[in-house]
Amino acid sequence: MESRVIEPGPAARLSGDGPPERPWLASYPPGTPAEIDVAGLGTLVDLFEASIRDFADRPAVTCFGSDITYAAMGRSALALAGWLQANGVAKGDRVAIMLPNVPAYAAAIFGILRAGATVVNVNPLYTPRELAAQIQDSGAQVLIVLENFAHTVAKALPEIALRRVVLVGPGDGLGLKGRIVNLVSRRVRKAVPPYSLPAGLAIRLDDALRAGSRGAPRPVAVEPEDLAFLQYTGGTTGIAKAAMLSHRNIMANVEQAQVWFGSKDPSVRRCVVTALPLYHIFALTACFFQFMRSGGCCLLIPNPRDCDGFVKTLSQHRFTHLMGVNTLFNVLINHPKIGSVDFSALDFVVGGGTAVQRAVAERWKALTGNTIIEGYGLSETSPVVCANPRGLTAFSGTIGFPLPSTVVSIRGADGQPVPRGEPGELCVVGPQVMRGYWNRPDETARATTADGYFRTGDVAVMEADGQVRIVDRMKDMILVSGFNVYPNEVEDVLAGHPGVLECAVVGAPSDETGEMVVAHVVLKDPEVSTDVLRAHARTQLTGYKVPRAVMLHEALPKTNVGKVLRRVLRDDFPPPAPPQ
Repeated sequence: MESRVIEPGPAARLSGDGPPERPWLASYPPGTPAEIDVAGLGTLVDLFEASIRDFADRPAVTCFGSDITYAAMGRSALALAGWLQANGVAKGDRVAIMLPNVPAYAAAIFGILRAGATVVNVNPLYTPRELAAQIQDSGAQVLIVLENFAHTVAKALPEIALRRVVLVGPGDGLGLKGRIVNLVSRRVRKAVPPYSLPAGLAIRLDDALRAGSRGAPRPVAVEPEDLAFLQYTGGTTGIAKAAMLSHRNIMANVEQAQVWFGSKDPSVRRCVVTALPLYHIFALTACFFQFMRSGGCCLLIPNPRDCDGFVKTLSQHRFTHLMGVNTLFNVLINHPKIGSVDFSALDFVVGGGTAVQRAVAERWKALTGNTIIEGYGLSETSPVVCANPRGLTAFSGTIGFPLPSTVVSIRGADGQPVPRGEPGELCVVGPQVMRGYWNRPDETARATTADGYFRTGDVAVMEADGQVRIVDRMKDMILVSGFNVYPNEVEDVLAGHPGVLECAVVGAPSDETGEMVVAHVVLKDPEVSTDVLRAHARTQLTGYKVPRAVMLHEALPKTNVGKVLRRVLRDDFPPPAPPQ
């Protein structure tokens, strides 16, 4: 099936006569250009080859206490590209990666791209049904998977047609230290090769690299408009679909972020804490490609849910940047040993993925002295659309300004722009916006305005100076007696109570008001009652926004990235009868 490609209409293009109004340009930091040179960006393969040449001896990734240099990463990537080509992978074919943040991820990404293929990122925690659906939809021919999850692949095999499966050990690429890591991992899992996969289908990564290194991979003419990633997302409808991200899309966003954030001193070696999984677009671009471009090092955290291990790792390294989501910041500031971590080298910290709560941001600033710079993006936008400037001294509560070469428009239900200060759907056009949804022209059409803007599904307000403030997801809005209630606002108030560790707000059916507000809360102080929390909310919220029910939990359901699953709370935790 042919996929419809998003083509911005005349009003959306950033060149030609009569460009759209862009009030944010007047507030740009000094020296920040309004546009980037999209035509001269090249491809991710160009980025890879330049980094290998310019930063050969620098560490590209650090994990389990050991480094992999750019030169070593380059050798592994080229060997993998050669092996893929020898096993029938041609330009435009899809190769899936099903890995957490382990050292082999870096070589896997660049090896696939160097072979001219397209990367399909897969959540390693997927069930066999979810894995099969993504492999079927993408048409991936080869799967690179952590050996720990080989049993998932085995159960999915009856539903999928794979040419080969490459098994990766968690320590692969780290030499002797890596072999020890692999041995310990296998003993803990009591796992023995071949991990229930058919003979001839599976090969260990080390064996694939040895075979691929026997000759150089064939040259492939990779072009900026070629597909680099099929990045799966639920998007605004909940339907699993893949955003088609070209080399140019990702390279444009890397360049946009570079001119926006830059570096105080290019000679300083940068190290970014990469706790968010690389299969998520935020970490993929903001941590991996952005720092590969400038010779930085990714400090990989394979399992950030192991909070004790995470904090211990941070205490052993001097890092300069950290990218996170609200839940990650909240976990760190509440960890009893966070005082062992040295934050003095931090240049800047970026928060995204979900709204950062003001209470969390203020506690982070008190702990580290560093202001969280909040940004905004989606899988469909490679991902960054807006960001606060790096010189921010106090948490703003906004997502900042559109990046260079980006135009945003706040649209009403009729598809027309609304006046500044009024809420509407955030729509965006720019070189980082995807080419469309893979094999889903109907979904692409639904997500595109008549004049070529991508519809994000987020409700936003543009302020007088061009800053954008996210109100909430359109699908999460609660309608109480005809009044709109946005969960983010209520969550922000509840999170400000000293007895609350974390919270999420959803809507539930109500015979009286159509819907009612329900708060799901994890307490820091077990002595705090639900009545106290409702009373706290009443001091800052008008009556219809105050939760009619407060439900207490030991933990909130989250994705592997750390986003709270409001859908699960709505569906699986019906509220008790509200108080009269």
